[in-house]
Amino acid sequence: MADIISVSLRPTSVSSRSSDISCFRSSEKLAYSRHYSQAILVIFIGNPFHSRDPQLVLKGMGLAEYKAKRNFQKTAEPKGSKPLPKVVRGASRFVIQKHEASRLHYDFRLQLEGVLKSWAVPKGLPWKKGEKHLAVQVEDHPIEYETFEGIIPEGNYGGGTVMVWDCGSYYVYGEQPAKSLREGKLHLVLDGKKAKGEWTLVRIRGNDQKNQWLILKTGADAKPIPKKLEDQSVKTGRTMKQIAQDRDAEWESDREEADASATSKFKARIRTAIKKKENVGVKHEIVGQARPLPNAKPGSRGGRPTIPAIADLSSAKAQFVEPMKAKLADQPPKRANWIYELKFDGIRLIAVKTDKKVSLLSRNKNELAGRFPEIVEAVKKLPARECVIDGEVVALDEEGRSSFQLLQAREMEGRKSPVYFYAFDLLQLDGSSLIALPLEMRKNVLEKLCADTGHPIRYSGAIGEDATALLREVKRRDLEGIIGKQRGSVYEPGRRSGAWIKLKCVNEQEFVIGGYTPPQGSRKHFGAILVGYYENKKLVFAGKVGTGFTAEWLSILHKKFRAVERNDCPFVDLPSKQNGQWVQGITPSMMRKMHWVNSVFVCEIKFAEWTRDKKLRAPVFLGLREDKNVSEIVREG
Repeated sequence: MADIISVSLRPTSVSSRSSDISCFRSSEKLAYSRHYSQAILVIFIGNPFHSRDPQLVLKGMGLAEYKAKRNFQKTAEPKGSKPLPKVVRGASRFVIQKHEASRLHYDFRLQLEGVLKSWAVPKGLPWKKGEKHLAVQVEDHPIEYETFEGIIPEGNYGGGTVMVWDCGSYYVYGEQPAKSLREGKLHLVLDGKKAKGEWTLVRIRGNDQKNQWLILKTGADAKPIPKKLEDQSVKTGRTMKQIAQDRDAEWESDREEADASATSKFKARIRTAIKKKENVGVKHEIVGQARPLPNAKPGSRGGRPTIPAIADLSSAKAQFVEPMKAKLADQPPKRANWIYELKFDGIRLIAVKTDKKVSLLSRNKNELAGRFPEIVEAVKKLPARECVIDGEVVALDEEGRSSFQLLQAREMEGRKSPVYFYAFDLLQLDGSSLIALPLEMRKNVLEKLCADTGHPIRYSGAIGEDATALLREVKRRDLEGIIGKQRGSVYEPGRRSGAWIKLKCVNEQEFVIGGYTPPQGSRKHFGAILVGYYENKKLVFAGKVGTGFTAEWLSILHKKFRAVERNDCPFVDLPSKQNGQWVQGITPSMMRKMHWVNSVFVCEIKFAEWTRDKKLRAPVFLGLREDKNVSEIVREG
């Protein structure tokens, strides 16, 4: 028989919002049920996964019999759809404005927090399910802007023609639009004159200059707008050309605040003050706190995790998924809804299996299958036709500790150190994407998948919940650190959201700054500092440090460096070769591009460990030390 994990979702009474959660297990079956909505998720898993083709089946309840008796391709009867979220006061209207500025685009605006939250969407809304378009978040606009149709005079910001292309009401699943916006995912239902259906806004990258999102068509396909309506205002019925010719309304984006009413100025000041307080609060958080999934609870009877309500699983091919990233934290979170795993000192890999073909892809999508053939063979034997696994390949020393140096020596020196693939997440299984499932459920399925594989695949499970005690033991055993993962969290490809954190057992000490590299890409002033320590009164090179700098630090240090520049290299051992390779990739030709400084500055550096060639691994700049004499700086430990 197959193991069955099922989530049974049935309507609750209005008087009760509590979930009736039941869990039972026999030798052959496991089932979860939860009263909440109108769907049932069933995951069939082999014994475990003895079936060559395990499958995920989504099955309807409530309307199941109704739908089973009808062919909706031949009848116009309604299929039935999930209920709309409730209307949230102050967050119910949207407008899409067609904007012919330096280039044609669409401005998508949502009424929220007393303003119009705005995104520039170059290609407009996607209409086919699964299609996604870029959406760049821009500055908030005043509420009055939602009815503006006319001309922004040339020379003003956004100068050009503006049409009210569509408007109407919107709803947000979860019914907490402000919270969803901060977390970077808004699942919307639009009820406009043109746009009707579900779309989802997902943040993919953000910084002070640009905040990039994707707008995805979710739910069912929507019919594309006919050509005539595409160039027709829902406010006036005019075309873009007619609006430009009429010039009956103008908006000056740089007009003085004096034009505004006293009430609007007062409201604007309040919004600014609130925003500043919110920003201050966010700035001092250790990490972005957990986004608990709706209706999820830490556990259930029998000690097994509760599975939140899930309405759908999207289909997905077995292909590379950009790994989710852990945010560095100095202290464990105070909340108790975290589990912890060992942090490995190896190479992060995404293992992709399609029948008997296996790829092992690094974070930058380099194919490493040729380097680890034993892992490839083991993945081929997994009892699944297709799967995508997130894990890490490691080499272990005599004490059972993962060692990046051993992994390097295996390739550089041809050593035969055994390697292992520690699997810690399952992202796809036989045609279905699992990234929207809660963490515990993904790991439960992964554990069953890896149960009988043995060497060299090892399942990486939770080692405890008390981070402080774990860190103490991990440090005692000279291990890399621990990874904290939030219960109920989804997998967020490529993001460092704070739902995963890393707590490292690292070293710190002072070093002498002897030079710096030129900047690359968008970085200003310099790329990395070159640091060292004194040995027999000679400055010995310890490594390049390129992280830990704020924009302010880059500027301050660069000014200091310029004041003490020198022509020659202060390090006694640069350039130098080790095992036929230039140390840290610093070749004689690169030496000519470096900038050298007199040995007068001492800095504090945090790092993971000393490598075998006495260089820093994973160094991070912490600050300058003005209380230390340069001549006192030697290698510690």
